[in-house]
Amino acid sequence: MAFRWVYIGSGHIAEKTAANVTKGEHEIVAVYGRNKETAAALAEKYGAAVYDTAKEAILHPGADAVYIATPHTSHVEYACLAMELGRPVLCEKPVGVTVADVDTLTACAEKNGVYFAEAMWTWFCQPAQTVKQWIQSGEIGDVKCATLYYYFPGLLKPRTSRVRKPETAGGSLLDVGIYPITYCYNLFGVPQEIVCDGTVKDGIDIEEHIELRYRGFTCYIHSGLNNLRESCLIEGAKGAVSLPLFHAASSATLKNENGKRVFRGETNYLPQFDRAAADIRQGKKQSDCVPWEATRQCMKIMDECRRQMGLRYPFEEENT
Repeated sequence: MAFRWVYIGSGHIAEKTAANVTKGEHEIVAVYGRNKETAAALAEKYGAAVYDTAKEAILHPGADAVYIATPHTSHVEYACLAMELGRPVLCEKPVGVTVADVDTLTACAEKNGVYFAEAMWTWFCQPAQTVKQWIQSGEIGDVKCATLYYYFPGLLKPRTSRVRKPETAGGSLLDVGIYPITYCYNLFGVPQEIVCDGTVKDGIDIEEHIELRYRGFTCYIHSGLNNLRESCLIEGAKGAVSLPLFHAASSATLKNENGKRVFRGETNYLPQFDRAAADIRQGKKQSDCVPWEATRQCMKIMDECRRQMGLRYPFEEENT
């Protein structure tokens, strides 16, 4: 029996995930979006009902869970609405803007006894999990250094794009920097020290260089909206792991004293929906792939990076 999803949001990411999710044992049964035209188009494409309000969509009869794909400044509002109505939630990354948002969401999940997970798709897929197994099993020995680049040319988007608007918490860190930060956290845990040097212009961060310092090694993270570049290199005492693309990896290479090994596997959106559906059917309240603590710790890192950059969004100034 297909797992039935309510889609809140009908923009680019909703379109991309819908194309994947409907190839599996999933069905989109209801759609709500602030843009009625795109919401209607998405609903028609997948045979779903379209609603004028989020609440009506969430309450669609027979729906199993809600997927939130709106700008991250509205994630808390929609996710908490869904959970208060008793619906499990898979929420796009980042689930909010601050660690306080994460705490609000997980408290709401606990209060209502429902599932909540961040849709950090990288970590629901086998390539990232394989890299983690290599590192933890000692295939490259003690880690000496990790260097990750993730640049996306977001500055080429129009100024009306959410990526470029301070009002929607645009900028590099929450949109692209979250990927290398989450990658390092999932491999190495909470860093002992965080150092961030970033460039803030027109109310958003356009680039940052971050050092996550651990005992005996450092993760060097470079991310921004002013280039196109992605790579990951993890060097150890006995070898190295490299990925030309890591957030959407199709391959990972291990080189050590035993030679070279290449893992090939796809990273797409379907596994996160498959795993969330299985979790919900099993009565779980959070994901083993992306547990609440991972979401919280990564947001804490980003909070600290913003503090060091002096980056505050207009709605934060209003609330002080």
